Amino acid sequence: MTVLKSFVGPPLNQQFINCYNFSHEQSLEAVKYFREYYTDKGIFENEVYEQIPELLKTLTENGLKLLIASSKPEKFVKNILSQHDLLKYFAFAGGSLLDGSRINKDDVLTYVLKQMQITDLNDCIMVGDRKYDVIGAKKFNLKCVGVTYGYGSLEELKEINADFIIDKPLELLSIIK
Repeated sequence: MTVLKSFVGPPLNQQFINCYNFSHEQSLEAVKYFREYYTDKGIFENEVYEQIPELLKTLTENGLKLLIASSKPEKFVKNILSQHDLLKYFAFAGGSLLDGSRINKDDVLTYVLKQMQITDLNDCIMVGDRKYDVIGAKKFNLKCVGVTYGYGSLEELKEINADFIIDKPLELLSIIK
């Protein structure tokens, strides 16, 4: 299970290379097979964490602009949010592209910030569950909230020095005032 969890966050082809010593070509073929499954079945095998709909509703009602910067393909991000009726809470949802471009967190963050024409990052905060989210936030000097209810661990988030760490979604409200 630990190996499988390591695939959440970083670009898939890089993880196939790192975990299984695949060649670049083999990693791309593995990603292709994964996406075939994910497109038809895997995309429906997810659940919304408890308190998330309530949190998103509260944040948007308080006038906050919510954005997504995911290493997951943008097409899948939007489909997953839509199937759970959560897309309505986000001003923009950006992700990687199926052609293998824009796969690193900092590339996705650059894209999202550019699309939303955000230049003042002082009022922005990144929320994520893996070290890749914290690393991406730090590259942009963004404050980062690490969440332990995702795929990462408390140890991972502490080791990478997330600015805040929370265990439950609604705890975010005490950080964002």
